[in-house]
Amino acid sequence: MKKKKQEEKVVFNREDEKMTDLACDSDLPLIRELVGEDVLVVLESHQLNILGQTFRPIFTGRIAEVTVGFITLVDVIIKMPNAPFFQFPTPLSFPIEKVVGVTRFDPETILPVT
Repeated sequence: MKKKKQEEKVVFNREDEKMTDLACDSDLPLIRELVGEDVLVVLESHQLNILGQTFRPIFTGRIAEVTVGFITLVDVIIKMPNAPFFQFPTPLSFPIEKVVGVTRFDPETILPVT
């Protein structure tokens, strides 16, 4: 497991490896520091499917809650090529062991996803 903190941009970064519950617990303080802030979250999967749309697992939003095992985002924008600013209507929770990266992110930033 690798954690990086570079110029307060990359707050949490995990390389592809199997994580134990103990390792996930050690990541919680880093992520809890970001509650209430806008972030970009990348998940481990190569692609996801919601509402019949297939997309890369890249999300932006504000961290509302961090619990043991889960991170919850509100005002979530799913970065889909055909709808790059689709805001999901409800909060989304992600299992922390599937998160490969969390970084502060300005929600007004245009992020090309192709």
